[in-house]
Amino acid sequence: MDAIADLTAEHGYEATKIGDIVKRAGVARKTLYDNFEGKEDVFLAAFDSAVEDVTGRVEAACEKAGEDWEERLQAGLSAFLDYVAEEPATARMCMVEAMSATPTATLRYEDALQRFVAMTKATAPHYEQLPETIEETLVGGVAWIVHQKLRRREAERVGELFDELDRFVLGPYRGMAAAK
Repeated sequence: MDAIADLTAEHGYEATKIGDIVKRAGVARKTLYDNFEGKEDVFLAAFDSAVEDVTGRVEAACEKAGEDWEERLQAGLSAFLDYVAEEPATARMCMVEAMSATPTATLRYEDALQRFVAMTKATAPHYEQLPETIEETLVGGVAWIVHQKLRRREAERVGELFDELDRFVLGPYRGMAAAK
């Protein structure tokens, strides 16, 4: 699965072939087919594993932050950005390649975004004055900005985005809290 993440990050999903995967992974073609149905199956397994890893890290960071919603959202955002910086090939596979690799991969990407939306809704305060889609907007905005960094091969710089993304994500809630 690491091999497909690296190869798709380097060459794209379409250009990555089974022969490339087995060569990079150092396994026999038969071994790959004993464990996976083909390239898409390897890709989806790697994608699912990465989503579980990053959501686990975000959830753990939020729990460690305590009960304060601002600290929880900040900790989750920081954990997400740290993951992208630490795992740039995997992040690129999930946030860039998955959107065009296969229809199933696109659906998995959308489901992953919805998991982050649900985590944000569970953590952020609720204000009726904010749009019903505020969490979708915020998660989608963060995903788009990080997507752009990954496309430009600037994953190591995503940490520099923390202050800006912190203001973007927490700003609507802070504004509502200040208005009370």
